[in-house]
Amino acid sequence: MVRTSIALAALTGTETRLMRIRENRPTNGLSKQHCTAVSAVAEMTGSEVTGNYPGSRELIFKPGSVQKTRIEMDIGTAGSISLVLQAVLLAARNTKEPLELDIRGGTNVMWAPPIDSYQQILFPLMRRMGINASLEILNRGFYPEGGGRVKVRLEPIGDIEPMEVFDIGEFRSVKGLCYIQNLPDWMAEQMISSCTAKLPRDYDADIEIQRTEGSSKGAGISLVAKYDNSMLGSNVLTSRGHPAKQAGEDVANDLLQEMRAGSTMDVHTADQLLPYMAMAKGRSGFVVSRISKHLLSQMDTLESFLDVRFGVVRKDDGYHFSVSPGGYN
Repeated sequence: MVRTSIALAALTGTETRLMRIRENRPTNGLSKQHCTAVSAVAEMTGSEVTGNYPGSRELIFKPGSVQKTRIEMDIGTAGSISLVLQAVLLAARNTKEPLELDIRGGTNVMWAPPIDSYQQILFPLMRRMGINASLEILNRGFYPEGGGRVKVRLEPIGDIEPMEVFDIGEFRSVKGLCYIQNLPDWMAEQMISSCTAKLPRDYDADIEIQRTEGSSKGAGISLVAKYDNSMLGSNVLTSRGHPAKQAGEDVANDLLQEMRAGSTMDVHTADQLLPYMAMAKGRSGFVVSRISKHLLSQMDTLESFLDVRFGVVRKDDGYHFSVSPGGYN
């Protein structure tokens, strides 16, 4: 809600005040990655911000009218780069020149999309909507040290094409990336073997291993099932309590659950695409296996800033979402 609200405040020129921020979370108030996202949007648009510091429970954002297109930012911890990007890319919807970002922080951290899912799923689906974004991972960063660095480029966005996917089409393939940094090779091998053992043999999953070095250590795997009309993803990180073998099994089981549920989009991707669908030049739609709290808060936030209506119908194969921007109802 914080990231989307600030981005839409900048886009619509709406002065916005957020209160009681994350009051029901174990750690109340803004996190470091929230503050970085707000600062980046403010810098990009020449906006004024009050209350933008870690732990703050109230934030006032006064939009400006500047369009800065080259930004460097450092979250300063292993805070998620992908979550910062959610706000910045959305706020850049009306930029007239290519936007270039250089962000330091965490690329693969708990409770956030891995940066790999942007390359595998989010950006390819955005391109179908006429939004062209690309990224380069210069360094990976894991919790708690961070040390990741990513460069991102977003081309100017014209009309946003709607995307209606109620039929996912024929299954094509499963592809994946197993990344490992400053850890023994057997962890990657064990993760892949336990993953492929859970997947049906005829899927013939193609999983690449990427070994890197950096200031932090970690490992994980990110999968994508490709269909004629869409993609479904799953991802996992290893940890002390989540060893490689279990991680491999879990990422496969999560993907199979999405594939068998009748989904045409996994819930995390739907959450991130929803704002662009709300600004498209026509109706969009998709099917998800469940409705997350993030998806609900996205709908509430988008309705507060934009002329858009959402519809949700429960059917045997999942929750059918419709997104109707104003003028296309």
